[in-house]
Amino acid sequence: MRLLRMQRHNNHNAGLREIGGGLGIADSPIPSIPEIRRDTRDREMYTENSDFKQWLLNQNKDCSYCLLISADPDALASALAVRGLIRRRVGHVAIRYINEVTRPDNLAMIRYLRIPAERFVPDEASGYSHFALIDSQPGHNPLFTAYRYSLIIDHHPKSDVSNYLAEDAYCAIQPKIGATSTLITRILRSLKKRPGPLLATALLYGIRTDTAAFERSGGEADLSAYHWLSKYANMGLLRRICRSEYLRAWLPLFSRAFRSLRDCKGGGAHASLKDVSSADLLVSIADFFTKIHGLRWIAVSGAVGKNVVVIFRSDGTRDVGAMAQACFAGLGQGGGHKNLARAEFPLSQVDESMSAADFVYKKLSAYTLRPMRAADKKT
Repeated sequence: MRLLRMQRHNNHNAGLREIGGGLGIADSPIPSIPEIRRDTRDREMYTENSDFKQWLLNQNKDCSYCLLISADPDALASALAVRGLIRRRVGHVAIRYINEVTRPDNLAMIRYLRIPAERFVPDEASGYSHFALIDSQPGHNPLFTAYRYSLIIDHHPKSDVSNYLAEDAYCAIQPKIGATSTLITRILRSLKKRPGPLLATALLYGIRTDTAAFERSGGEADLSAYHWLSKYANMGLLRRICRSEYLRAWLPLFSRAFRSLRDCKGGGAHASLKDVSSADLLVSIADFFTKIHGLRWIAVSGAVGKNVVVIFRSDGTRDVGAMAQACFAGLGQGGGHKNLARAEFPLSQVDESMSAADFVYKKLSAYTLRPMRAADKKT
C-alpha cells in the first residue's frame, strides 16, 4: 500500500513539470471526484480560452513582441505570465511600461520576483513586429493609440478597440472579472500549465491589489484563481511585497494632503498636493484614505509635469468612475471602475483665476454623487 501511494505521488509530480520559476506543462493526471466536479464548473473557462490556444499556436520565431503595460502589480504579473506563455514560440518578447515606476510595492515586486520589465522608448518601437496590450486598452493613454495590437487582455470597462486590432488578433476584455491576473490564471489552467513560485506570487499579488483583498471588488472567478495560485506561491515573498507600501520621503507629502482635506457631497472629501514627481504618490495617498471610517469616497489631486491628475477611491457605495468621467472627460481623460477611477487633463485647462486644487474642488462640488442601488453594485 505504501509503495502504491509513492507511485501515485511520483506520477502526479511527473504530470506537473515545472520549468524554473516560470511555467510548467501539466499532462493531466487522473482527477479525483472533487476535481471532476470542479472541472465541470470550470468548463466555461476552458471553452472561452480555446481561441487563445489557437492564437498561441499561430505564433512563430519570426515574431518579436513588445508587451505594453502601465505598470502596477496586476499589469506586471499579467505581462510576466504572457511572456512565459509565448517566449518559446516567438523570436523575442519584452515587457515595457510607459509610466515611471516609483511605488514601493511595484519596485519590490520587480526586484523580488525578477520581473524583466523596462521603460518603453517609442523610438525603439520599430524593433518589434508585434505589440500586445496587457491590463489596459488603447484609449487609456495616448501613447497606446500609436500601435495595432495582436493581443489585448484586460478587465477594465470595455471600450471600442476594433480600430487598434491587428489581423488575427486575440482580444479578451472582461469587466466583470476583478483583475487581469485572474483572466491570465484562467488561461494557464485551461492550457494545463502550472506557474512556478515567482509567477504564482506575482499573479496572487495582482489579484490581491486590484480587488483590495476582495474588499473592493472580485467574484467567484477571482476567488477560485486566488485559491489555486496559493498552492504554488511563495508566501514569504508575498508578505515582503505587501509590507512595501510607503517611502519615508513621502511622509511630508502625506502631511500636506491631511492639511488640505476638504469635505465634499455624498460623504466624500478632496485632498490636494501641488507638484508631485509621480501619480503613484497620489494613488498611495488615496488608498490610505480608504481606511478612514465614515469616508465614502476620496479624490486626491496633484500636478504631474504639465498635467493635473486626480485619483478616486470609493467604499463601494458611490460610483467614482462615473464621477471622474462626468467631471473631467471634457477636459482630458476621465473614468474607471465604480470603486476606483482616475482623471487627467492639461494644466492649461485650469482657470487662471484659481489654483489647480480649487479648480478640481469646484468641479467635484458641482457633481451630485448619489448612493448606488444594490443592483448597480452587482454590475
